[in-house]
Amino acid sequence: MKTLIVHAHPEPGSLNGALKDLAVSTLENAGHEVRVSDLYAMGWKAVVDAADYGVHASSPLKPALDSGRAFEAGALTPDVLAEQEKLLWADTVIFQFPLWWYSMPAILKGWVDRVFTYRFAYGVGEHSDTKYGERFGEGTLAGRRALLSVTTGGPEPHYAARGINGPIEDLLFPIHHGILYYPGIEVLPPFVLYGTDRLTDEDYPEIAKAWEQRLLTLESTEPIAFRPQNAGDYEIPSLHLKEGLEPAGRTGFGLHVRG
Repeated sequence: MKTLIVHAHPEPGSLNGALKDLAVSTLENAGHEVRVSDLYAMGWKAVVDAADYGVHASSPLKPALDSGRAFEAGALTPDVLAEQEKLLWADTVIFQFPLWWYSMPAILKGWVDRVFTYRFAYGVGEHSDTKYGERFGEGTLAGRRALLSVTTGGPEPHYAARGINGPIEDLLFPIHHGILYYPGIEVLPPFVLYGTDRLTDEDYPEIAKAWEQRLLTLESTEPIAFRPQNAGDYEIPSLHLKEGLEPAGRTGFGLHVRG
């Protein structure tokens, strides 16, 4: 298995840093190949601007179309091209980050904004009466798997169905479904650590054991059963879920998960 770890925490000695390092050692010791994109250590540029597209930047700037032209011309900046190559190399992608303000850190969102360009991660495939492009289960990154390894400051009950923060599945849905599944990546159930601001050194061995277990079962873990866009569950072109396919009483984000 070839694994890319995209790490987003500014402190190398943090819990996130320890989990990233443990992932590298665990996977390599199991015979897997690992590459790491440590975004803070790399000094990753998080903002999209005209410099990303060089001579293919329009005025006014149109990030989607301009990124597509630059991608097709092989003219994206070297840092973006390197990350796209890592994604194409990988079988599995692990994203290691703290949940900040109910989402990923800005530097990681900036990695997505710059790396998931038009004609690479989206805007691919045919558009017809029966197919609305290759996305949500199809696309450039189909055949790969991803896992979010996330730390949160709040305790687990705060992220339950009746918790004040809302279910963790709902908070992560925009990443799971909208960023990862959109270009075709299968998404594994997340590894979430709660209440991390209150953890002590004595808690780490148990955390490490649980993380190692998840890492060593990546290949056998069933992905979240998101509905493929073009497999018949949705009306095209409205992309509304067809009536009667949802389990009784299910609403919201859960409509887009089978079973």
